[in-house]
Amino acid sequence: MSTSSGVNVLRYSALALGVFYGFYHQTSIKAQQKVAQIDRDYERRTSLIQKAKAAYIQKTLPPEKKTASGDIITDPNDAKFDLEAYLTMKMADEAK
Repeated sequence: MSTSSGVNVLRYSALALGVFYGFYHQTSIKAQQKVAQIDRDYERRTSLIQKAKAAYIQKTLPPEKKTASGDIITDPNDAKFDLEAYLTMKMADEAK
């Protein structure tokens, strides 16, 4: 036996430390990935909610608030100008 017991202790200590470090590093990587996945899911749901809100606003907009071409009257000097419909349209545009 050419190796001494001190060298063997050093080898196995380094091996044990490497295994523990690998376990710690792997758990930290998994935790980061889990947080990133949660953030992606949250952003996806938020964008879906915003799209649904915009679609609901467009769906529930009364037909008398629209012109013949389907657009909102944006000229405030027009007699048929509706401020509520105009603001609803602007909110829907910002949501997109």
